[in-house]
Amino acid sequence: MERVTGIRWYAALRSGFPILTWLPRYNLTWLKMDLIAGLTVGLTAVPQALAYAEVAGLPVQYGLYSAFMGGFIYCVFGTSKDITLGPTAIMSLLCAEYIGGDPVFAVVLTLLCGIIQAGMALLRLGFLLDFISHPVIKGFTCAAAVTIGFGQLKNILGLKEIPQQFFLQVYYTFHKIPEARCVLRVGDVILGLCCLFFLVTLTLMKNSLGSSEDEAPLLVRSARRLLWSLATIRNALVVVVATGVAYSAEVTGHHCFSLTGKTAQGLPPFKAPPISETVANGTVITFSDIVKDLGGGLAVIPLMGVLESIAIAKAFSSKNNYRIDANQELFAIGLTNIMGSFVSAYPVTGSFGRTAVNSQTGVCSPAGGIVTGVIVLLSLAFLMPLFFYIPKASLAAVIICAVSPMIDFRVPVQLWRVKRLDLLPFLVTFGVSFWEVQYGIVGGVVVSGFMLLYVVARPKVKVCVCVQVSDHGVLLLELDSGLNFPVTEHLSRLVYKHALHVSPPRCLLLDCAHVSSIDFTVVHELTELLKQFELRGVSMIFTGLKPSVLKVLLSADLPGFRHTDRVDQALQLLTSINH
Repeated sequence: MERVTGIRWYAALRSGFPILTWLPRYNLTWLKMDLIAGLTVGLTAVPQALAYAEVAGLPVQYGLYSAFMGGFIYCVFGTSKDITLGPTAIMSLLCAEYIGGDPVFAVVLTLLCGIIQAGMALLRLGFLLDFISHPVIKGFTCAAAVTIGFGQLKNILGLKEIPQQFFLQVYYTFHKIPEARCVLRVGDVILGLCCLFFLVTLTLMKNSLGSSEDEAPLLVRSARRLLWSLATIRNALVVVVATGVAYSAEVTGHHCFSLTGKTAQGLPPFKAPPISETVANGTVITFSDIVKDLGGGLAVIPLMGVLESIAIAKAFSSKNNYRIDANQELFAIGLTNIMGSFVSAYPVTGSFGRTAVNSQTGVCSPAGGIVTGVIVLLSLAFLMPLFFYIPKASLAAVIICAVSPMIDFRVPVQLWRVKRLDLLPFLVTFGVSFWEVQYGIVGGVVVSGFMLLYVVARPKVKVCVCVQVSDHGVLLLELDSGLNFPVTEHLSRLVYKHALHVSPPRCLLLDCAHVSSIDFTVVHELTELLKQFELRGVSMIFTGLKPSVLKVLLSADLPGFRHTDRVDQALQLLTSINH
């Protein structure tokens, strides 16, 4: 008995701390692969973190503040070996909608997001994510990619004072394009286009090398492997080269590029998140005021963060043949955000691009995230002064290349082929997201919800008029789903139309073989229908009732309730009743 109890305790401990499932099997081979993967992802994460902070409207160092905590927390509490947590394009865009470029608001949002996500995990509320349909997710990601990508054109063109709202952004970007002809702007344009060219070239080269056969000689395979590795860290390479070009221009007195500018140096202090803020004029913004200003972001950002991360984790667990625990993932993300708020991070989630790099480089465990976190910390400790010279155009090129794969033109075609009605939530989400991202998500979820409710309220019912039994015909209604309260009006209308309001009235066989649930409202309506059948001298018989449904109907003590196992038995019963 004590041994069984001990096993249960250990199983519960492994469930709460997934590191215990793989740490006992850890070996030198895994360590080698995790070091390689962690280093590769780290060299990808640093330039992306800097770029995504720009999208969020924050100083670039906040991207790095957000990029390291996930590796340490997820190593202990995460269930996917591949996923990497950190700032992403979509989360940065969502945060920009609510924090208004204020780091204090960003940190408070991170804390509250983490508390909400961890609370959802402890209460087992992960099922709520199931109500956000795939067309809504695709509509949002496509719109977000367009919004983020277009929003970076201003940095490539060197344009200033461009509004954040998408439609105004489009207007003012084209309106100010002539400004790009001045010397400073020409430097940004040339550098930005060169960065885009090299990033696209390296991406295509990586894809072609990744799909090549391994039948070549050893020397050729080694060269391909080297080129593939260089293409994998293309973001870091492009940013380093661009920074070198900008630095050379600055020290020779040629101010040709728009630079990132001064950044805070060193590691972020580990301190409690701020609960208030004092602005320049001395006004104190209290915690409650911050929460009110964040508003709907406290619902949208935690849900979208979890949704994005779990979707990525499921995709790679399926690809690499292992299982994840959705609620444990939810807890890991929540705890990462809570702890991240102590180091001035803004909300993070799983990154598809960095997770793909992690998987492709052969990571064996979540310990690869520790290496990535160390790379980010080293960058914060020693490289911050150099970040002053990073051209904004190079970061813009990194962002555009990172989000462009999210624009999937195949989705509308696939939706049209599979179920055309699913285009509606996709188009609503896609279109409205250009106005306000959060409204696009809400709009898509509402449309999907109405579509789901309609299916529940109007299930398919097969109507069949059978042979005569004595002086009365027989109506057979075959239900294809549960009998819940939204169905009652629809069912009653069919019964009255085809059985009770015809002359002479028909008997009814209600085939419930596919009905697995029933509620009080339906029972009440069935009671009324049974009374109406009795008044007209005809019968209503239930067939194919499942034990759980039969138990409910028997406990309701319905007047004149009869049931059989099969339709042919019900017909025989009707014949005997009428004779």
